[in-house]
Amino acid sequence: MQIKNDIMWRVGVCYTLILLFAFCVVGRVVYLQVFEGEKWRGRAQSISKKDITVYANRGDICAEDGRLLASSIPYYELRMDFQAPGLTDVVFKKNVDSLALCLSKFFGDKSKSAYHRMLWDAKFHSKKNRYVLINNKKINYNELKQIKTFPLFRLSPNKGGLICSQENKRVQPHINLATRTIGYLNKGNGNELIGKVGLEGLFENELKGINGISMMQKMSGKWLPVNQADPKDGNDIITTIDVNFQDVAQSALLQQLQAYHADHGSAILMEVETGAIKAIANLGLNQKTNTYEEIYNYAIGEATEPGSTFKLASMMALLEDGYVQPDDSIDTGNGVHRFYNDKMRDSHIGGYGKITVQEAFEKSSNVGVSKLVNQYYKDKPRNFINRLYEFRLNKPLDLDIKGEGIPKIKYPGEEGWSGISLPWMSIGYEVQQTPLQTLSLYNAIANNGKMMKPMFVHKIKYHGKVLKHFDEEVLKNSLCSRETLRKIKKMLEGVVLRGTATNLRNSSYSIAGKTGTAQIADKNKGYGHKVYQASFAGYFPADNPKYSCIVVINSPDKKKGFYGNQVAGPVFKTIADKVYAMTYAMHPPKQDEQEYEVKVPISLNGNKEDLDKVFKELGVTVDEKDIYSDWVLTSRQDSIIKYKNRSINNHLVPNVKGMGLQDALYILENAGLKVKINGFGSVTKQSLRPGSNFQSGDQIYIELS
Repeated sequence: MQIKNDIMWRVGVCYTLILLFAFCVVGRVVYLQVFEGEKWRGRAQSISKKDITVYANRGDICAEDGRLLASSIPYYELRMDFQAPGLTDVVFKKNVDSLALCLSKFFGDKSKSAYHRMLWDAKFHSKKNRYVLINNKKINYNELKQIKTFPLFRLSPNKGGLICSQENKRVQPHINLATRTIGYLNKGNGNELIGKVGLEGLFENELKGINGISMMQKMSGKWLPVNQADPKDGNDIITTIDVNFQDVAQSALLQQLQAYHADHGSAILMEVETGAIKAIANLGLNQKTNTYEEIYNYAIGEATEPGSTFKLASMMALLEDGYVQPDDSIDTGNGVHRFYNDKMRDSHIGGYGKITVQEAFEKSSNVGVSKLVNQYYKDKPRNFINRLYEFRLNKPLDLDIKGEGIPKIKYPGEEGWSGISLPWMSIGYEVQQTPLQTLSLYNAIANNGKMMKPMFVHKIKYHGKVLKHFDEEVLKNSLCSRETLRKIKKMLEGVVLRGTATNLRNSSYSIAGKTGTAQIADKNKGYGHKVYQASFAGYFPADNPKYSCIVVINSPDKKKGFYGNQVAGPVFKTIADKVYAMTYAMHPPKQDEQEYEVKVPISLNGNKEDLDKVFKELGVTVDEKDIYSDWVLTSRQDSIIKYKNRSINNHLVPNVKGMGLQDALYILENAGLKVKINGFGSVTKQSLRPGSNFQSGDQIYIELS
C-alpha cells in the first residue's frame, strides 16, 4: 500500500509539473500574440521580405540641337558566386583555364596564370567564396555582352556564378565643354547621386525622376520579386548651348591661354535678341598637371575690376546727361594727370594731347575719360553713380544657376569712398563686375538698349514631349535714349576701325566693341604686384548684331603681352570669324550667286560632263560658248540652258550651292573639308561662306532641298 501511495504521489507531482509547464507555454504564447505580436510579426516579415529601391534613370542634358551634354550610362561591376548550386567542381575545373585566358586578354592587367590562381583559390581555398570581385574595373554594356560569351559566364548565373551589379555613371561626352555650366553630381544618401552645381543642381528635381520600389520575398532560400512600383525616368533639359560654337570658343580660349601662359580665362557667346547663351568656356591652369581644365565658372562667379570695358558705362552716362558730344574736345596732355596725390596715366607714352571725346573712347584714354567724369560729376558724384545704377550695373543678373558673383559699385559716403573714387571708377577700378555682367551691358547696346536676362535653358522634355518652354526675359526695356544709343554704337565701332582694336577689323563683316586692360590687385601685395587682366567685349555684325561676346584672360605672362587687344582680342576674332562663317543667315548670298538660283533641272550646277549627259537625255539645248572649266553654273534663258565657268580654288571654300550631293561631296572633300549633310536634292545652303579661308579638317554643313 505504501508503494502504491508513493507511486501515485510521484505521478501527481509529474502531472502537476506538466500542467504548470503547459500553462506557462500557453501563457507565453498568449502574451507574445497579444502584447508583442506586432513586434515579432514585423521581425519575421523583415527576415522573409524586404524592399529594394529601383533608381530612376536620370534625365539627359542636351545641346539645343539634341546632342548629349550629360547623360547617365550604366556600368557594371563583375563578381562571381563560387557557391552557385550549378557550379560543381567538375564544371569549374573544366572551364577555369580558358576563363582565366579570356579574362587576362580582356582586362590586360594580369597574366593568365594569375587569374587562374585567383579563381582556383576562391573556389577551393577561401571560406568567403561568395560574391568575389573579379576585377576593379567597371565595364559598359557592350563589354558586358562580350564578357557573357566567356567560358562559365556564358552559362546561367546558377551554373556559371556570374553576378553583374549595375550602377549608373554620369558622363559628359564632349570632354571639357561647358563642364562647369553643365555641372556635376555628388553622392547623397546611399548610392544616389545628387546634382549640386550648374544645370545639374538647378534642375535636380526635374532630372532625378521618381524612384520605384521592388518588394522581394525569400522563397526556398532565394530572394524573388513579388511586387514592384516602377520608377519614373527624369526629364530631359534642352539647353541653349550650341556644341559647334562651344567647341570654337573653348579651342580659341585654350590656344591663347597656352600661348600667353595665363592663369585662367573665360569666353561667353550670347544671342543678342534673346539673351540665350550659345557658348560659355571657363579654363584654369591645374598646377599639378600643368594643363588647362574647367576648374571654376569664372564667367559667372568671378567678379573683378573690369578695367577699360567699363568706360562704356561712363561714356553712356556723360552722353545721357548731355554733358558731352562725340566731337567735343578734351586735353589729355602728356598722358599723365594728377587727382590729389594719385597719378592717372595713359598707356600711350607721351599722351594724345588734345583729342575729341570719341577719340578718347576709341584710344581708351584713361586721362581723357577720367577728366571728363571728374569735371562734370565731381560736385555731384551721386548723379554719376545713380546713372550706373540705372544701367543696372549694381544688381546681379538673377541667374538661375547658382554662384553668380556680386557686382560692387559703391555709393558716395559709403566705406571706401574717397576723392579719387570717381575718376578711378570711370575707368573700371574700384568697381567689380563678372564677365557675364559686363557682357549683358554690351548685349543691351547691341539689342537697341534692351537688357536681356542670360538664358541657359530652352525647354524641358519627357520622352520627346515638351513639358515646359522657357521664354526670354527682359531685365530692363531701355537703358538710355535712342540718341545716346546711336552715338555710343558709333564709338564702339570706332574702337575697331580706328582705335585700340584695329587688329580685329574684318572685310567680310563689322565688329563693335571695347578693349580692356586692368591691373588686378593681389590680395596680399595689392596693386604693387602687377598682375593683369586682358579683355574684349563687343558684338557682331556691328550693323545688324546677332551675337555679343566677351573674352577675359587673367594673369598672362607680362613678357609676352597683357593688353586687351593683344591677348583677348584674337580669341574674340576667332570666335566671331568662325561663328559668322558657320551661320549662313548672317551673310546673304552674293549677287552673282543669286543670279543663278533659278528654277532649272535638279542638277542645277555641277560637273559639266555629267550635266551634258542629263540635258542630252532631256533634249535640252545648251549654250557652251567660252566654257573651259570642268565645273559649271547653269541658268535658264528662254528655252535653253546657258553654262558659266565655275572655278574651284582649293585654298578657299568652294561654292557648291545648286549642286547635287555627289558633286558637292566630291569638291568639298577634295578641298579638305569635313562635310555634314541635311536633307535631299540639290544644295541650297552651306555653312562656310564661299570664297572664305579655311583650314584643312574644318567642318562644313550643307543643306539640300
